[in-house]
Amino acid sequence: MSSKKLQTRDRILEETRKLMISNRGTGVKMADIAKAAGISRQAIYLHFESRTELLVAAVHYQDELLKLADRVAKFRRAKDSVALLDSFIEFWGNYVPEIYGIAKALMVSRNTDAAAEVAWKDRMDSVRDGCKEVVDALNKERCLGIGWTKRRATEMLATIVSIESWERLTIERGWSTREYIKYTKRVANLAFVEADMD
Repeated sequence: MSSKKLQTRDRILEETRKLMISNRGTGVKMADIAKAAGISRQAIYLHFESRTELLVAAVHYQDELLKLADRVAKFRRAKDSVALLDSFIEFWGNYVPEIYGIAKALMVSRNTDAAAEVAWKDRMDSVRDGCKEVVDALNKERCLGIGWTKRRATEMLATIVSIESWERLTIERGWSTREYIKYTKRVANLAFVEADMD
C-alpha cells in the first residue's frame, strides 16, 4: 500500500473514531466520515469494503494508538496464574478509561446498528479471550476454585470486568480507577482462586 493510501486510510480511521465518540455511535454515516476526512464517500470504499469493516478497523486502530499489544505482553509476564489474574485486572482497569468513549458509542448503537454490533462483539470476544487465558492458567496450575468449570469461570470473569460493570462503578458510583482495580482484584481472587492452596 502506498504512503498516500496509508495516510488516507489512517485519516478515515481517525475521523471514524472521533465521530463515533462525539456522536456516541448514533447516526454516523459513511457520508459524515467522508466529509470529516475530506474525501468522497466512494473513496472510503477503496479502503474498506463495508461500514462494518470500517468500524471494526477503527476500533483496532484505536488499540494500535494505545499500544494494546505492548500492554497485553506486559500483563502476560506475570510469574504465576494468580499473579496473571491480578495483572489482567490491572491492565484492563487502566485500559477501559482510555477506550470508554468508543466503547460507549458501540454500546449505545449496537442494538440498532449491525456494523456497531459486529465491532462491539469483536472487541468483547478479545476481552473474553483474555479471561479464558487467565482461567486456563489457574486451572493448569490447579489454582482454580472448587466448583468452577473453565467455561463458567471465564463467563463470570468476563462479566465482572465488563464495560458495563466498570461504567456502573466508576461513572455512576464515582469509584476511582485505583479503587476499581483494587476491589475487582479482591472479588476475582475470592471467586476464582482456590482458598486451600499451599
